[in-house]
Amino acid sequence: MSITTLTGWATAHPWPATAAALTAVLAVAGLGWTAVRSLRQAARPSAAVVVAAIAAAACTAYSADTSWRFAEHRLGMADVGERAAMFAAAELALFSCGLMARANMRTTATEHTAGSPGTPGVLVWVITGVQVIPAYSESGPVGGTVRAMIGPVLAALLWHHAMGLELRIVRPGALSSGLPAIIGRELRERLLSRLGLAVRDRTAEQISRDRATARAVRLASRPNLRSWGQRRLAAAVARAHVGTDPNQRHRLMRELAARRGAAQLATITLPSPWEPEPGPAHPRTPAALTHQALTKMHPFDAIQRVHSANPGLHPAALASLMTEYGVVVSEQMVRIAIGAGNAPAADRTPAPSAPAPAVEPPHPLVLDIDTAPEVHPEVRAPALVSAAAQPRSAVHARVPECAPAPEPTPDAAGHETTAQDHPESAPESASEAAAGAHPSAPEPASADPLVEAARALGRPASLRTLKSKLGVGQARAQRLQQLTRED
Repeated sequence: MSITTLTGWATAHPWPATAAALTAVLAVAGLGWTAVRSLRQAARPSAAVVVAAIAAAACTAYSADTSWRFAEHRLGMADVGERAAMFAAAELALFSCGLMARANMRTTATEHTAGSPGTPGVLVWVITGVQVIPAYSESGPVGGTVRAMIGPVLAALLWHHAMGLELRIVRPGALSSGLPAIIGRELRERLLSRLGLAVRDRTAEQISRDRATARAVRLASRPNLRSWGQRRLAAAVARAHVGTDPNQRHRLMRELAARRGAAQLATITLPSPWEPEPGPAHPRTPAALTHQALTKMHPFDAIQRVHSANPGLHPAALASLMTEYGVVVSEQMVRIAIGAGNAPAADRTPAPSAPAPAVEPPHPLVLDIDTAPEVHPEVRAPALVSAAAQPRSAVHARVPECAPAPEPTPDAAGHETTAQDHPESAPESASEAAAGAHPSAPEPASADPLVEAARALGRPASLRTLKSKLGVGQARAQRLQQLTRED
């Protein structure tokens, strides 16, 4: 239908044409709104991915130009339609293999692995290698190199990164499980081991020391070493720094000892791996059998088993017997297992303690309290005595008991009289009465043999002089001083 026919029909039928036009506009608007909404909801790629995709598309177009020219000159596609339908087959295959490799990576990805592109990932590089041939065929060595690098090779690399096929970008800690990746890793590790670089985290100086140590071990293990070998050995030892580094020296000696004693490995006696290993020893004595049986049981079951064999034992004795059998239990556990109840509580009432006997302090000071008609001389002129020099820790006072009143006696005339009516029959002094009433009163001065010695020292002698000269104590010296003053 031509545009003129469509315009004539719309002029002849205005209302149906208007309805059709509005329906078409609404459909286009709906499709546009749906596309915009889908783009907004979709995760937006980063700017680097967008730029890489644009550059990959440009490189694919560069490769397509090479394929267009190669199809005309080498493949004999003179028809433009035929050439247009077939020239870009390799580019479309490259793009489709990249999409399938991306899908495989997302499908096989797990928590610890990044997934594998699989066969589509390998086909990407196979197609890239095939597309290099048209580049060199059309432009020669120089131009072909430019066409190959900017066209298929660069397009494959950019699609590889733009689609997220690079494992180091998707998951840095993951390793590829593809065959080329595995072969590459093995070759790299073997090459590093051959060069002596397999041990990581070593400085260049440490690598040189390790190599010199290995050379010194190899030379020192030879039985007959000539002068040139000795010089090489000395140089290797100096380069290894074994004289200043104790760790390097220890390593050198251990490796040299292992290399020299390698011949002894052929004579070492080793147990055969085909011989059965000895099993655990079986108990033979009754005590060992009982111990083995009880240790495999629960402690409460073991207690009940032993209690059934010894029903009359006290829980404490049963616990001791269980310990002898190798099952350590307490008396409380035994009581719980056999249902004997708790032990009777001990009487916690403290026993009345006997009163401590009164300790009589040594040499107590005894004071005889008595009345006197006059003040004593030592009270009128007291001597200075240090309180620290007094060893007395207690003072006892003895008060004389009151004498009973004398009973009246009848005299010759028949009158009752007392001792007060006859003063001549009373004691001469109060001191004599006290002495008669108290047998423990001190003896008179005439009975003390030290009184004369105290008088010979002079009147009055000090307490210190009396104690040092006569060898008496404080109380005795005071008594002697008192007697000498009374004289």
